[in-house]
Amino acid sequence: QVQLVESGGGLVQAGGSLRLSCSASGRTFTRYNMGWFRQTPGKEREFVAAISWDVISTYYVDSVKGRFTISRDNVKNMVYLQMNSLKPEDTAVYYCAAGPREFELRSRAYDYWGQGTQVTVSS
Repeated sequence: QVQLVESGGGLVQAGGSLRLSCSASGRTFTRYNMGWFRQTPGKEREFVAAISWDVISTYYVDSVKGRFTISRDNVKNMVYLQMNSLKPEDTAVYYCAAGPREFELRSRAYDYWGQGTQVTVSS
């Protein structure tokens, strides 16, 4: 089992920044690629970004490229999502997830999930 806890969400004006954090505990952290997803009411959970277990590779959905940066610290068992130039359409609940070492965009491929943290961007 891997337990994931997100933090760092909140209310920010358009153009502002937030940094989400995800703390992982339990089984070996480096067994997993880590991802961030987001979800709004009535919509499916959307892939946002992922980072490989060895910190070498990252992947982003087109809508956040150049604005968001995913990172991880394998000593502290932490994953981060730095979000800059936020837009109202970034408003969602953001989830941290642990998944397989092959890059996956599908939420069902991820094994462990946090409880989510709300990000609200006002216009």
